[in-house]
Amino acid sequence: MKDIHPVFTVFKNESGDIYEKYSELGREIHANGGPLDEKTRWLIKVSLSAANRHRKALETHIAQARVHGVSEEELRHALLLLITTCGFPTFMEAYETLKEST
Repeated sequence: MKDIHPVFTVFKNESGDIYEKYSELGREIHANGGPLDEKTRWLIKVSLSAANRHRKALETHIAQARVHGVSEEELRHALLLLITTCGFPTFMEAYETLKEST
């Protein structure tokens, strides 16, 4: 997948060894960390990014979720769950990111 954020490409170019070790850990946890299926893992990553208000991560995770078959309805539902756990403003920030990424 193409880097969504130019600053991420800069980081990878400047700190390739660090990025590769970080990326390797991420791949291992994602693929072999437990029994969750691919779509569920991406929905969780979308929700965690949204709940923590990490917009760049949220944009990246939304894109990856779509690549792995997560529907717009599933993404919307995952974000709606934020309302009662993180608050309406957090939901609205995440929802805006979702709508801008279509």
